[in-house]
Amino acid sequence: MGKVLVLNASYEPLNITSWRRAVVLLIKGKAEQVEHNGKYIYSGFPLPTVIRLRHYVRVPYKEIPLTRRNLLHRDSHSCQYCGYIGDDLTLDHVIPRSRGGGDSWENIVTACVRCNVRKGNRTPKEANMLLDVAPRKPYSGLYFEVTKHLKNGVNQEWRKYVIGI
Repeated sequence: MGKVLVLNASYEPLNITSWRRAVVLLIKGKAEQVEHNGKYIYSGFPLPTVIRLRHYVRVPYKEIPLTRRNLLHRDSHSCQYCGYIGDDLTLDHVIPRSRGGGDSWENIVTACVRCNVRKGNRTPKEANMLLDVAPRKPYSGLYFEVTKHLKNGVNQEWRKYVIGI
């Protein structure tokens, strides 16, 4: 049936849950329906796609791990220099490690082997290779999950509740 985006009372995204859990929260009065897709569970009860909790929930900040998988997802599995999309992508340090560049969201991008070798031990400016998008740290861990759904063409109504998409 689908997944449901759960918003805090302040309309910030909290997580993605199953439609069954969302319906339970609605029936118990702990949440209200914000969006639905036109499908009905039964007459007069539309299937929710976005719900909002009635009471604010404090969520501790959670650091997003800097992993190859997360970097590939952030960069849409494409070379940030030439736009190549494929499986044989590498990770490139914008400012090379030998020049003091560290491992951070703002300094690592995905690159095809050809561009990575061409850039070598230089900065993009020195190699005359411009980045398509400046690398940045994602807003939240939920960002990854939501963008997967949006890229598949599902749940486009979530777009207005998530910053940076």
